[in-house]
Amino acid sequence: MRPSLFLVCFLLLMSSCKKDPVIEEYDNLGTDPAAGSCTVYDQTSYAFSYQINGLSSSESLQFYVGNSFFNQNWVEAPSSTEARDGLGPLFNAKSCAGCHFRDGRGLPIMNEGLLFRLGTPNSSLSGSIMDVIFGGQLQDQSLPYVPQEGQMIIQYAEITGYYPDGSSYSLRVPTYSIGNQQFGALSSTTRISPRVGQQMIGLGLLEQIPDTRLVALADPFDGNQDGISGRVNYVSDLLSQGISIGRFGWKANVPTLYQQVAGAFNGDIGITSNMFPTENHTANQSACNGLPNGGSPEISDDDLASVVLYSRVLAVPAQRNQTNADVVKGRQLFKQLNCTGCHTPTHVTGSGGSIQALKNVRIHAFTDLLLHDMGGALADGLPNFKATGNEWRTPPLWGLGLIQTVNGHTFLLHDGRARSIEEAILWHGGEGERSKNKFKELSKKEREQVLRFLESL
Repeated sequence: MRPSLFLVCFLLLMSSCKKDPVIEEYDNLGTDPAAGSCTVYDQTSYAFSYQINGLSSSESLQFYVGNSFFNQNWVEAPSSTEARDGLGPLFNAKSCAGCHFRDGRGLPIMNEGLLFRLGTPNSSLSGSIMDVIFGGQLQDQSLPYVPQEGQMIIQYAEITGYYPDGSSYSLRVPTYSIGNQQFGALSSTTRISPRVGQQMIGLGLLEQIPDTRLVALADPFDGNQDGISGRVNYVSDLLSQGISIGRFGWKANVPTLYQQVAGAFNGDIGITSNMFPTENHTANQSACNGLPNGGSPEISDDDLASVVLYSRVLAVPAQRNQTNADVVKGRQLFKQLNCTGCHTPTHVTGSGGSIQALKNVRIHAFTDLLLHDMGGALADGLPNFKATGNEWRTPPLWGLGLIQTVNGHTFLLHDGRARSIEEAILWHGGEGERSKNKFKELSKKEREQVLRFLESL
């Protein structure tokens, strides 16, 4: 339920006048686990794929059912595999794991886990206004007898910059376009917003952070004058049939994991559910009409619920090397740079929900789940609900240092343009400009210490 206007105003006022006591405990984290009992101590390529401790026997069984539906490919209908048929007719992947390999992060240069969101600069209560032909997302794959919508094309140009100490760095500037368009031309007013699939860990814990906590962290008018103005996104909640706080997706445009998972099944794989009962093509794509489907809906409520539970209870890998001198110094510098102004280190989950193991857990996710203006260089020009074309949700940093191990790359930010943590920092603009400039002014040794800390998460 959306907080009352009085409560919102009161919490915004209080948040701009006092320090967050949880942030104040930052220097005393010591060897505190990343997610309490929901932490897993694994540093292998499967570090993102464990269930949390404390699940009931029925929840654990449902986890394995969800794991199966998450990882196995869907097939074209009709098929003898009735529980998994209905793929397409348009799609980006044949399974959830196609975008989140080993529950990790997408690989943009291979178009694995990369999506092109489509929309106009106008926005409404229903989110972005979709392209009249292609809809709200480009599907670059299709069934054999259906044309593909088009091909995602990325071109990069290198730019060189320098730190004040004379050290150089290089960033790659992407340009996005769609080739081989089969259903017609993209509207001249439609914007392309690339999005890379994020790691799946700790999502149920993020869902359990109380709404009042997020509202209290928001500072839309920069009352404390630190240059950071985090905002809550209020979005359509298909479960409650009302408006709720958004916390998932790159623009915090989805309120619940149930809606996030059901939307991904529909938009990415072409699988209908009771929440999204229509196929993912528009009326202007007549080649998709009248084709066989996998039933109505194509994924049952029970199977969808199993995938949602699976997504909720993936454990968070522990931080490594917490007592290493460089990591400790890097953690201190991270706070001094005010990176914690957006990447809020610590939260305590609420007592709601049906999964007991997710309740009242102290977590170190390093996110406020709020919208922040990240500057024109990162802007996609595509609003979504309250999010502007310059705003992005603060991504959690837990698991950051294991992406290379799990997925074999270190491509970061919403579109994967950054090839390293250092490049991701250097892309920060807007509300992140001050912290970025302070990072650049550090000595080379201090910059390396900040990076060592982030790699330990």
